[in-house]
Amino acid sequence: MKYYTKVNNQEYEIEIDHEHEITVNGEKYVIDFQQLPDAGLASLLINNQSLEAVVEDQDESWEVLMMGKLYTVKVQDERTYRLALARGLSADSGEGEVKAPMPGIIIAVPAVVGNVVKQGDKVIILESMKMENELRAPRDGIITQVKVTTGASVEKDQVLIVISDPETGD
Repeated sequence: MKYYTKVNNQEYEIEIDHEHEITVNGEKYVIDFQQLPDAGLASLLINNQSLEAVVEDQDESWEVLMMGKLYTVKVQDERTYRLALARGLSADSGEGEVKAPMPGIIIAVPAVVGNVVKQGDKVIILESMKMENELRAPRDGIITQVKVTTGASVEKDQVLIVISDPETGD
């Protein structure tokens, strides 16, 4: 089965060959993926390298926190991907929110209302479980709201920043 995945600004073609083998952009990987009993935690072995991640299902994407970095991951099966291409649809319009993937303390807020950001730009640094996590813009746009300040305590799923279309401000 073939999938098209966008991780921040990078696009990948992923083909699931067998239960423990995938091909990503033509390169084969041996994998073992396990959903852990703790909510949202996942364990992944890729070519015998062990990784752990916090994975959260969003409206039309997944938020993956791995090794202190937050990734926005959009996945489409081959049929959906090709239909979207044929229709010229893009998911990069409308309002985007940066939410806290877990409870923590805001260490820094490099984003300021009115700033123009590109998808993947660092907008918040959140400390959680003694690790600094860089939260990045999920899309291109203008920062229209910054709802936290340095030192603030935040809860999981709390909206931290709102990003709107550059043309409309919506």
